[in-house]
Amino acid sequence: QVHLVESGGGLVQAGGSLRLSCVASGHTFSALPMGWFRQTPGNEREFVAAVTWNGKSTLYADSVKGRFSISRDNAKNMVYLQMNSLKPEDTAVYYCNVNVSGWDYWGQGTQVTVST
Repeated sequence: QVHLVESGGGLVQAGGSLRLSCVASGHTFSALPMGWFRQTPGNEREFVAAVTWNGKSTLYADSVKGRFSISRDNAKNMVYLQMNSLKPEDTAVYYCNVNVSGWDYWGQGTQVTVST
């Protein structure tokens, strides 16, 4: 059974940095792209970043491009999201995502709050 657990969220001042981590279990993830999404109350979950199976190619939402960086460590079944120059509008619950055989799997999320 696929299981994703995020960590690393917290409260940070605008301009600060956080590093989110996601550990995956229950499947062979090294052959799959993985991603990060975020959601605020009353809004749909939105794409933030994705990384290919080998970590060599990445994709970012325009809103985070140049500030966030996604990476992975297949040996540890981990995916990371380094978030720099954080803005109050980055405040959200951040979710790790993987699609396995057509099914989307999500972790429980980790709260990121950016204060002014």
